[in-house]
Amino acid sequence: MNLIQFMGAVEIGLLYGLVAMGVLLSFRILDFPDLTVDGSFPLGAAVCAILIVSGVNPWVATFAAILAGMLAGLTTAWISVRWNILHLLASILTMTALYSINLRIMGRPNIALLGENTIFSPVEELPYPHLYTMSAAMLVVTGVVLVLLYRFLSSEKGIAMRATGANIRMAKAQGIAVNRQILFGLALSNGLVALAGALFAQSQGFADVSIGVGTIIAGLAAVIVGEAFFNPKVIFMALVACVIGSIFYRLVIAMALNAGFLGLQASDLQFVSAVLVGIAMVTPKLRAKILDFKASRSRS
Repeated sequence: MNLIQFMGAVEIGLLYGLVAMGVLLSFRILDFPDLTVDGSFPLGAAVCAILIVSGVNPWVATFAAILAGMLAGLTTAWISVRWNILHLLASILTMTALYSINLRIMGRPNIALLGENTIFSPVEELPYPHLYTMSAAMLVVTGVVLVLLYRFLSSEKGIAMRATGANIRMAKAQGIAVNRQILFGLALSNGLVALAGALFAQSQGFADVSIGVGTIIAGLAAVIVGEAFFNPKVIFMALVACVIGSIFYRLVIAMALNAGFLGLQASDLQFVSAVLVGIAMVTPKLRAKILDFKASRSRS
């Protein structure tokens, strides 16, 4: 793996760190298995791309993409909360509908943004190698979002949301409006994912209706890999672990696909992803067994 491939993997890893933080909100904090992200990621890209090619300011287009993603998450939460539909089924319904909605928004399967003004245009004009400036820009964006999300989750409202996911009956007993927490939490989660989609479209120069395939796997992989290696005990380290896990996940995939002796091709991406997620899920259990074995040996 050369330097270009390495920095490209870091850039994409930082971008998908936003997806990982969104997945952390739904899966870990709210305990709400949400597959909507496979639709909200391309939704963010579609809304942002169509607005940019229509002459809208890229910052406004990015903000509109976030709102669209929040609306998608709100829809999933409303279906589940209002009609008592199973979490997974509610998210699958929204995700399926979003495929057609994304096509309707773009008017065609993909939109090219080459030559268009984006939020990264000032960065691209800097007198430094594009290889480093884009990664630095992604690092700044991801870092800002991480700090803001941490501040929110440490606030009174954020603690109420965390209590809802930890024990919904106890949260109700404490007077927390759990339905509101689920609605806002899912909206915030998918807003982050849509932001990642908007940034992806602007950094890669295109938006496509199929870019959301496997987004939930990438997000879950980042969360699980981060937890497997860092075992975070506080919310700040959990967020940091998501981002580092996302970068590590992308680097491992890049190394696997570029290792000639393995004979892997770009079409094997989903296979490599599945294997990596499986290893990450097994690692904590193996580590626990090893620690138990060492403890039993020391006692004997």
